[in-house]
Amino acid sequence: MASLLSGRELAGTIRSRVALEAGALPGRPVCLAVVTAADDPASAVYVASKRKACEKAGMKSVGIDLPAEVSQDGYLDAVRSLNDDPTVDAIICQLPLPPGIDPHAVASTVLPSKDVDGFHPENVGRLWRGEDGIFPCTPLGVMRLLEAYGLEIGGRRAVIVGRSNIVGKPMAALLLRSDATVTLAHSKTPDLPGLCRTADILVTAVGRPGVIGRGHVHEGAVVVDVGISRDGDVLRGDVDFEAVEPVCSHITPVPGGVGPLTIAILLENALRLRKAADARKAATP
Repeated sequence: MASLLSGRELAGTIRSRVALEAGALPGRPVCLAVVTAADDPASAVYVASKRKACEKAGMKSVGIDLPAEVSQDGYLDAVRSLNDDPTVDAIICQLPLPPGIDPHAVASTVLPSKDVDGFHPENVGRLWRGEDGIFPCTPLGVMRLLEAYGLEIGGRRAVIVGRSNIVGKPMAALLLRSDATVTLAHSKTPDLPGLCRTADILVTAVGRPGVIGRGHVHEGAVVVDVGISRDGDVLRGDVDFEAVEPVCSHITPVPGGVGPLTIAILLENALRLRKAADARKAATP
């Protein structure tokens, strides 16, 4: 029977530390701005949970709620107004974006120094160059979870199912930085089950319930399920938990695995951005 990789306790530890450090900062509280535009109920719930987490950590959260039919110019102007606001430390552009809004243009418009999601090309470059920076919350949460449970990464074979800019690609970069041998798999990958069975660490992030079954996992593998979707009133991951759990060594539950860490790392990134801004101001003559 596999050991559960629960993110709840680790997320609580991170959030408590962030709240303590944020409360010790001089001046105004750390401020996180969330830009929303799509009329998406699931997204609205997630935004509400982010803002509630901010409040619990002693941070300020402000919302910029744009109409779903907003133009790209209008959307980018709203982002630029936050860039120019000295009381805003970190910016999130909540996904999904409305139709007609280029996500690359949005990511490039947020200042790197306020890019809490780590999507700006400068932060992406720092990630792949092995430099310090602000990196995407969910993949960073996965790394923290593996490290917290003392799971070996260096020299291990890692397979990531899903090549998004949000999870798959940054996950690959972070695992490479920890000396794993990494393969990115996707919808065009031939014999996906066979490839997945080569993985010592299998990370899946495609958002299709139960797509990863017993035939995708070799005995003793570590399975990290990032995918999450709603099946009626039930949240389900990419992994068929009941089929896979008996054969792997460690597995994340859904919910309660990676999810809690995403928001905890978001708060941590916001705090890091504020500290970096304060350091720049202190160094300015």
